[in-house]
Amino acid sequence: MVSYLRKPSNLFWIISSMALFWNLMGVFNYLTQAFMTDEILATLPKEQQAIYQDVPAWVTAAFAIAVFSGSSGAFLLLFRKKIASTFFILSFLGIVTQMTYGLLLDENTDNYGPLGLLMPLMIIAIGGYLIWYSKKATEHRWLS
Repeated sequence: MVSYLRKPSNLFWIISSMALFWNLMGVFNYLTQAFMTDEILATLPKEQQAIYQDVPAWVTAAFAIAVFSGSSGAFLLLFRKKIASTFFILSFLGIVTQMTYGLLLDENTDNYGPLGLLMPLMIIAIGGYLIWYSKKATEHRWLS
């Protein structure tokens, strides 16, 4: 039996576009953090300065892997390529590594505020969802 691609639903295009937008926001945040000068850092409130100072290189690397792999996965999803799930898995590993530091190892965790747990959990959930969704899209034969 010959396998053929099916036409994806409109929801596929909406989710894929939102995934790309979400991950490009992550790239913007990464670049903002990675290239933050001491002058810009000095203008932030003390609580926020503590969040950006003394971040280990492995956490910054995990952040880069998460957002650049996620963006690549979203582009590949839009181009209907099943390798997108591999990039989403790589992104998820970066997310978990980064969030492990932020939630468990960083001594400045108290500076995140009462809702500080919401965003990391949402990022983890979206990363997991994109893996699941890309695999579902492959099962539906929307991706080649």
